Amino acid sequence: MRARETFRAAVEAVQPDTVVRQSIERNGDSVVIDGRRFTLSHNMHLVGFGKAVLGMAAEVERILGDHLVRGVISVPHGMQQTLQQHGKSHLLLKADSRIKVMEGAKHNLPDDDSLKAAEGIKQLATELTEKDLLLVLISGGGSALLPAPVPPISLQEKLDVTRRLAAAGATIQELNKVRRALSLLKGGGLAHHAHPAQVVSLILSDVIGDPLDLIASGPTVTCEVWPEEVLSILERHKLLSSMPASVTQVLARQGPRWKDSNKHSDSPGEALNAVIGSNTVALTCAGRRVRELGFRPVVLSPGVCGDVRLVSRLYGLLARFACSQEEPSPEIAAEVLRLGPEVGVESWDLCRTMQVLGEGRAEGWGATCVLAGGEPTVELTGKGRGGRNQELALRVGLELKGLELPPQGPVFLSGGTDGQDGPTEAAGAVTDAGLYDEAQAQGLDIDGFLSNNDSYTFFSRLSGGERLLVPGLTCTNVMDVHVLLIPPIPIKIS
Repeated sequence: MRARETFRAAVEAVQPDTVVRQSIERNGDSVVIDGRRFTLSHNMHLVGFGKAVLGMAAEVERILGDHLVRGVISVPHGMQQTLQQHGKSHLLLKADSRIKVMEGAKHNLPDDDSLKAAEGIKQLATELTEKDLLLVLISGGGSALLPAPVPPISLQEKLDVTRRLAAAGATIQELNKVRRALSLLKGGGLAHHAHPAQVVSLILSDVIGDPLDLIASGPTVTCEVWPEEVLSILERHKLLSSMPASVTQVLARQGPRWKDSNKHSDSPGEALNAVIGSNTVALTCAGRRVRELGFRPVVLSPGVCGDVRLVSRLYGLLARFACSQEEPSPEIAAEVLRLGPEVGVESWDLCRTMQVLGEGRAEGWGATCVLAGGEPTVELTGKGRGGRNQELALRVGLELKGLELPPQGPVFLSGGTDGQDGPTEAAGAVTDAGLYDEAQAQGLDIDGFLSNNDSYTFFSRLSGGERLLVPGLTCTNVMDVHVLLIPPIPIKIS
């Protein structure tokens, strides 16, 4: 099916080995990364942390291994065995690799194993000289795999502080500031410890807008945090008086976190941070594939966010706008533009998308595919199984009610590029205008499943689960991909 084929193309575009291969250009004893040339003379060291860095590291070693001195990477617990079992041995290191793999962060939470890995990474960085090149591989999940609290703070104390702040309603910006202040490696700490070596980061982004300081908490992005600022955040949330003594001790130190490096009096040079894989990259390649399948692609936005109910309404309106056999009512366009800011989409992008859809209708030149990505949110009201992608697909199916069925009507797919959607084996689901009647005929109460956030059970029971999207292990993560296929519409000439 064409929607599934499009999703597959998006995921293939951001495979860890693929993005590395496309971003590193080897020329004899030099390498070009992001337009900058670096000389190689058996002076390359490698560290990495995140869910996709094993495959990234394997590809780096294939391309630059003859200059690699050593490496340490921190990956999720059980990752090597999982890749082996799924036949993905091309993403594993060779038996004689110079890179040490350390597994940790069970259940995506920092633990003693990931603490040891972070210590190994810090140790490697600290021993480098100005002749060395440190290649840093970063992907989603990297923050939990690189915990290094500032002594004497323990890992448990640091976790408790951030947990209590989150419970008190702190913003993500406040949480990140506190995390960085209590960490040796986040917020530029890793680059600081590697000084005076040249630091180059290759980043697979799982954050909307690809902000370098937020992906894995920005270990190679200099971001000074002053203790005074953190104290005021804790004060604001009425937590200052109940902080552990170790935290108070660290925050009592005046001035910025870093004193001048004892290895060198110069301040650290800026690291080169290159985003080599992202939702935008995935959507671009998906666009190429839909063109091959006979659709005209239009990328709406890689930053769709906000309440899943509003997002589903937006896609429903765009489908109605595109599928109208007569001139669509101006109210539809007005509501689309009103929804835009609430779901992270610029008015300009909505106007551009509606223009393409409108031309497709008016000129009758055939099928169109709206592509988007991001990370909508679901308000939890029940205890069912499912995730934002399955719930979005279910809600869009309701929005499409009354339109034509495929192949004359639209098809919508929502899928997580990491192959998982909530605690389920599915990544998402595919839906169309026939969803409501199909559910009715099979005695399934859609509203009941939605109020219990039980979209996975719904799709599992509906027609034997054939609408579920189950790609298996994808080995990557650049958030979600949304695909809205619009068939050629026969226009009524008035």
